Amino acid sequence: MPRPVPGLLVAAEQHLRIGSRAAMADAVTRSHLDDGRCVGWYGPPAPGWRVAVDAERADAPVPPALARRFGTADFWARWTRAECWCKLADVSVASWWRRHGLGTPADGSAIWRTLRVDDLVVTVGFAPTLPPRDLALSDAESRLTRLSPGQ
Repeated sequence: MPRPVPGLLVAAEQHLRIGSRAAMADAVTRSHLDDGRCVGWYGPPAPGWRVAVDAERADAPVPPALARRFGTADFWARWTRAECWCKLADVSVASWWRRHGLGTPADGSAIWRTLRVDDLVVTVGFAPTLPPRDLALSDAESRLTRLSPGQ
């Protein structure tokens, strides 16, 4: 499958906006911050690809329980990447942690860029619309979690 999105990732700063939740309502995808701001993605369509964005305040303290579990080194970059994959794979953070921790899948099915925008750490990620398999679950796990027609 051709990968048209690397150019979008290289120019990610041009496609991200920060503002109020109301101002970002028309974004392709959004990330809501704990201080009331919102980061919105305004990039052009990438046929065959889904996009997700996640942002956190770079100077936010790492919650102690998460620091004990995952360490503090480069925490917000790792966190925003994991959150992006949860959004792209449509899985809960807890499910993601069991399989990947704060890591990202190594199967090459998705691409991302993590960058600093103002006082934020932001990750933008893309995954194929119809990936060969789920990003977060093995094929066997996928089959077990999907409902059959009529269920």
